[in-house]
Order: sequence, then C-alpha cells, then structure tokens
Amino acid sequence: MSTRATGTMELKSWEEQSFSEIDGGQKLTRAQVITAFQGEIEGEGTKEYLMVYRDDASAGFVGLERVVGRVGGRSGSFVVQHDGTFEGGTARAALSVVPGSGTGDLRGLRGEGEFAWPHGQPGTFTLDYEVE
Repeated sequence: MSTRATGTMELKSWEEQSFSEIDGGQKLTRAQVITAFQGEIEGEGTKEYLMVYRDDASAGFVGLERVVGRVGGRSGSFVVQHDGTFEGGTARAALSVVPGSGTGDLRGLRGEGEFAWPHGQPGTFTLDYEVE
C-alpha cells in the first residue's frame, strides 16, 4: 500500500545555458537547478534539465534529480525522473522514482507523483510511494 507525500519546493539556484538556437525563436537549453523540499519530503534536490523553448514562450523539459533528505521519517537519497511542460506561467511535471536509486533508509523506494510550480512562487508536489 502506498503513502502520499505532499509539500512545497523552493528554488535555491538556477543556472541555464543555451546549446542550440533554432530559427523562429526556438532554442534548446540545459539548466542545473537546486531545490529545497519542505513537508513530508524534507531535503535538497539537485537536478539537470534539458529544455526546448517554443516560439510562443512555452517549453517542454525532461530531467533527472537526486534528492537527499527524509521521506516519511526515513533518511537517504533517491533519483527522480521529470517529464514536463511550461505553459501559461506554470511548470508542471510527472515524476517517477528511478528504480534501484534509493540509498540509506530509502533503499527500495518506488513511487510516482507530480508537481505544479507557478513562475516566481513556491511549487507544490505529491509523491505516492512505497519502500520495499
């Protein structure tokens, strides 16, 4: 039976570089991002995003994030895969824990969730998880 973790995320740093400009204002970028988690997940996430910006200022992104901290009273780290979009001023992503990535008390962690993050504000997340 899975447990639902909820909470907020705050941006600590964002470093982004373009690596391919496309005609019409589109571009491909890479961003290194650090996030602080609060709530039922507490800790810090370090992630790398690959993004495509479209000419209407929306974007699609994928990424991997290593979270170090506590989940439901257990400490350790795990990796989360992100698949998302940025439209209308809000980033949204589907999240899935990479199988076998848990360490410490989080070894065997599995889960899926999502986040919504309005530009310039804290984001919110949910993660439905189990630890084997």
